Amino acid sequence: MSNALPAISPGGAIKAYLSVDGGAAQPDGGGSDGFSALLNRALDGAVNAGKQADAQATQAISGHGDLTQVVTAVSRAELALQTTVAVRDRVLQAYQDIMKMPI
Repeated sequence: MSNALPAISPGGAIKAYLSVDGGAAQPDGGGSDGFSALLNRALDGAVNAGKQADAQATQAISGHGDLTQVVTAVSRAELALQTTVAVRDRVLQAYQDIMKMPI
C-alpha cells in the first residue's frame, strides 16, 4: 500500500476550495475568516452534499426521484469526500514534516 499523495497544483487547490466555498473566500488572504474558516465551510459543504445525495436516493427509492439527479448528487458527494480526505492528508503530512524539523 502506497502513501504517495497525488500532485495538486496550488491553482487547482484554490479553484477547488472556491468552488466548495461558493467563492466567498479571498485566495489572497484578504478575508478576515482565515484558513480554518475556509476549511470549516468546505467540510460543511461536503456534509451538505452527502445529505443531498441521501435525500435524492430516498426520493428515488420511494419512486418520486430521477435517477440522473441521484447519480449526480452521489457523484458530488463522493468528490467532496475525496477532496476533504486529500486536504486532511496534506495537513497531516505538513504537521508531520514540521514535527521532524530540528529546533
